[in-house]
Amino acid sequence: AETTPPAGQPDLSMLFSLDGTDPDTPFPPPSMAETDPNGLLAVGGDLSETRLLNAYRSGIFPWFSDNQPLLWWSPDPRTLLFPDRLHVSRSLRKTLRKGTFRVTFDTAFDRVIRSCAEIPRTEQDGTWITTGMLQAYSELHRHGHAHSVEVWRDGELAGGLYGVAIGAAFYGESMFSRQPDTSKIALVKLVDKLATAGFLFIDCQVGTEHLISLGAESVDRSEFLELNSRAIETAVMIAWKQTDESSVKR
Repeated sequence: AETTPPAGQPDLSMLFSLDGTDPDTPFPPPSMAETDPNGLLAVGGDLSETRLLNAYRSGIFPWFSDNQPLLWWSPDPRTLLFPDRLHVSRSLRKTLRKGTFRVTFDTAFDRVIRSCAEIPRTEQDGTWITTGMLQAYSELHRHGHAHSVEVWRDGELAGGLYGVAIGAAFYGESMFSRQPDTSKIALVKLVDKLATAGFLFIDCQVGTEHLISLGAESVDRSEFLELNSRAIETAVMIAWKQTDESSVKR
């Protein structure tokens, strides 16, 4: 998610409480999620690899701040970016053609996720990428489930993003920019790679003006869940760790 969770402590008394010892404890159906705050579904559990992958397969993701318990969400509607509907502005195309940046995949995952956690963001106080989240997603990366895109300029990490891939679904988690347009460049090159491999969508989770400007759209949760079920069962062939030498063109 590109925003922090809703502020304050939500009423957890009526939420489904996950077993904190068994990571295979099933999640409740997303249809049971609260409408206010939108999508809040369950509390508790852990950030083990098994539970996280089960969550994504079920259309659910973790989202909480340091001062909150572990919260699980499945909002309605869901924000998705379909690879063939990415909007690349004229100015961004011009930036891509300049060839100023080099793009890589899965070469600096830990640096990307830490940058996403630490970069200051307008109208946000703090981050939802807690120490526990950093450790959990770094473990997912080591086991081949989480992936990063890095954008470099003169040897310095200028921007990037990370997320989780299961089947033909990519679940975007966060992005950052230290220079103008670098997170957008990361997204463009990710979409190119995913489109070539036959991925069905990038899950953006919660919509923002930034994502909508890039072509993301709102989809009813029921439609997303059907699409997600199909995507996670779709086999794809994709080579993640490589340098994109075509970053000067699109």
